[in-house]
Formats: sequence, C-alpha cells, structure tokens
Amino acid sequence: MSLPADHFANGAPRPHRKSNNPIQSVLSMPPQWLHMYGDFITKNAHQVSQIESALRSLTYIIPGRFRDAEIASETLHSGIQLLSLYHDAVLRGAITRIPALASKIPSPHTRYTRFWTAKSRLYRRIALLLQIVQYTELLWEMAAKRKGEKVRWRVVIILEVIKAVCRLLLMQITNSRPLVTPALPERDPIPPDVESNDDDALKELMGEDPVPADADRSKAAHEKEWTMPRTGTSLPSLPNPSDISSYLMSRVLTADDIKPAAKLLNTLSRSGQTAEILHVLSPLVYAVALSQSKDKKSWAPWIIGLSMEYAARQLRDRGLRSTALENEEWGKRYWAAGWWTMRGAFYENFTKGVIAGVRRRMPSLVSGILEDYEYLWENYYFSTSA
Repeated sequence: MSLPADHFANGAPRPHRKSNNPIQSVLSMPPQWLHMYGDFITKNAHQVSQIESALRSLTYIIPGRFRDAEIASETLHSGIQLLSLYHDAVLRGAITRIPALASKIPSPHTRYTRFWTAKSRLYRRIALLLQIVQYTELLWEMAAKRKGEKVRWRVVIILEVIKAVCRLLLMQITNSRPLVTPALPERDPIPPDVESNDDDALKELMGEDPVPADADRSKAAHEKEWTMPRTGTSLPSLPNPSDISSYLMSRVLTADDIKPAAKLLNTLSRSGQTAEILHVLSPLVYAVALSQSKDKKSWAPWIIGLSMEYAARQLRDRGLRSTALENEEWGKRYWAAGWWTMRGAFYENFTKGVIAGVRRRMPSLVSGILEDYEYLWENYYFSTSA
C-alpha cells in the first residue's frame, strides 16, 4: 500500500540536522583562544616574564623613542604594561597550578592586596582602573598635546583627579588604612630551574622535541628530589651546601607571616588620615598650580607640591604602631620623592644644567638616549610623575 506524498511532507518526522551557524562558531573562538593563551602563560610563566622585561627595556633604549615617534613608542610601552597586567591576572588565578608560586610564602604586600582583591569586588575594580590609568597616562598626555597646551593640561588634571578619587576610595574601602603601591598583587618571581619541566610545552608549540626525562640526571645531587620507592612520596631537595643560611631563613616564619592579612596595615589615626589625604592630593594640587603658571622657572608650583609631601611625612603615624608593610610603603614614597628634582623650577634651574654637562662627557650612544629623555622631561608632565 503506497502512502500519500504529503505524508512525508507534513506528517512524517525528518532526521534532525545539526545547524552549522558560522556566526556562532566565530563567536565561540575568542574564549577558546583566551583559554589556550592562559594555559600557555601558566605553563611558561618565567619565560613570559623574561620576554616582557626584554620588550619593556627595549622601549627605553630605542633611538628616537621620543620626538617624531613618541606616540608609537609610548603606545608600544603602554601595550606591554597592559599585557603584563593581564598576565598577572592569569597567573593569580592559576597560582595553585604553578608549584613555584603555590609553595612560596608570599610577601606582606602580596598577602594584603590578595586579601582585599578577593574580599571586595569594588576594591579590585578601582585598583585595576588606577593601574590602567598609571600605565597609559603619558600616552594620553602625548595625544592631547597635539591639540594644544590647554587640552593637554585639561587631560593631565582629569587624570590626576581620577587617580586621586581612586586612591581615596581605596582608602575608604580598606577602613582608613594606608595605601600600598601598587594596589594590585605583584607577580612573584619564578626561578627558572623550578620550571624546567614546563619548557616542554613551549618546545611542543615551536615544533621541537621535548627534553627527555633523562636530562634531569645532569642536575647536581642537591637539586634533585628523591622519590621513596614504596610510597612514591617525593622528599624536598637538599640545600646548596654553600648557602645553608639562606635555605634555613627561607623556612622561618616571621610575625607578619602568621598575622591576618587585614592586620598587616593598621587603621590610621586622625593625623595619619590627614597625612594620607595630603599625599593623595599633592600631585593634583601641583598639576593645577603648574597649569596656571606661565613661567617654567617659577618656584611657586614646585614649593606648593613639595610642601604638601613634606607635611604628609611629618603627620604620618610613627612608633610601635607602624607595621613592616607600612614602613616599606613609606620607604617607596621616600625614594619616589627624588622625582621632585626632575620637576618644575628645580629641573629648569638646576638639574637641567647638570644633565647637560654629564651628557657632553658621555659616548654618543648614551648621549643620544639622554637627549631623548631630556626632551621627554621638559615637555611632558607625566614623564616625572611618581
């Protein structure tokens, strides 16, 4: 008995076909690429850090880095910094998969910033915004300068306002604790010998044969791990006989190592809060005063900015209440205060002449690099911003 033709057209089920939507395929590719890239960064953290450092150093010594190709070279430098920031986030999320980082006792700064980035999403976002602004501020100033000095100073002041607001918000989120630099966790250095097994991933990616397991036999006896034959448990490697003290000190816990992360910085007193606010606002006040001054050799903006920094140092919390992390942060600020010798009237009246004298006595290569930096220091505010 034959069935009508419309039975197959309407009533009978047809076999299901898998839809091949090209748009869906394209949209699903970037997340896969990011995942593959993240795995590659995790497996080759030390090599990636070395490449970043080499590229960052290259941007500093490229002949003619400033002047004609200033925006192009600064774009490269900012791009490397932002890529490094992304790599930090990838490695921070995969810390348990990297033995060199998982077994290492983090520094007080790392513990403190990890605590707040994990506890507060708002802290993490504001700290990320602050870091991005700091990495790109000179690029923004270079782009704005092409539209005139008024636009340039307007952009400089806007960026300083953004940074000041971010820092004050971070201070509020952490319950009036001192700010740390940087506000995000820093990448811990990874020794190259710990990652010897991870080099196989890079060699496979480059089409090379991975290093055989027998290659580990070339290591010294104190660099090897010993595996117990019955249980399979690996015992830690023995220390270098010539460096026993460092080996023992690396396994000693200090008071800061067992202290809760939030207690690594104390809550500021009223004078301490005033000192922190003065420290935050001094770059903004200096930028506003400098934008209003028509003479580069005028001492007024420089004295105003330095006076606020000095007042902040005098009002800071001292004594037994100060923690090791707070003293470390103020140590960074003392070193950063050296940039005041490269700013405003002090640079125009003193430092500029000293650098010119040094440059005349240097070889042509070093002299050319110094001349490029002189152009940068004389024409851009953020080139000497701490």
